[in-house]
Amino acid sequence: MTNKIIIIDLEATCWEGIPPKGEVSEIIEIGICLLDTLTGEISDNRGILVKPTHSKISPFCTQLTTLTPELVAREGVSFEEALQILKKEYQAYQYTWASYGNYDKNMLQKQCALRKLPYPMRNEHINVKELFQEVTQHPKRLGMHQALNYLKIPLVGTHHRGKDDAYNIAKIMYKLITNPMELN
Repeated sequence: MTNKIIIIDLEATCWEGIPPKGEVSEIIEIGICLLDTLTGEISDNRGILVKPTHSKISPFCTQLTTLTPELVAREGVSFEEALQILKKEYQAYQYTWASYGNYDKNMLQKQCALRKLPYPMRNEHINVKELFQEVTQHPKRLGMHQALNYLKIPLVGTHHRGKDDAYNIAKIMYKLITNPMELN
């Protein structure tokens, strides 16, 4: 067993109401980092921008994530290339991975299945939202930002940017696994 865990946070195309006809929600950023569970060191933190092919980035989505269509078109890679980065640069299949809730796991599985691409992650997934509730015994399911506040961890970066959220989730995870008795 390794002391490294991959933390992932996805951002996807979204709309204020229902999606426009013919459009589906697609991953537009894979925020990722590695958490050393022994030291708390967070490394290899980045946001992999992904060009959507079956939807457009709406003004609502830009307002939420700060990701513009121009930025993603200029700096983004294809979904297939993003999966290759997970496999080659992060050896994603070798590590347990975590996200805040099951949305990221379900979205990644769904998009891989729709594109008939191999799922790059191991099956061992930690739902940090459930872990938070279990460790703290908090009566409500809190969002990531609320969990940071509860744990007195300052938000780093911009909420709803995958890179920054992955980093913040790693901070939450480390606090939960190193100080569980102090938190409930």
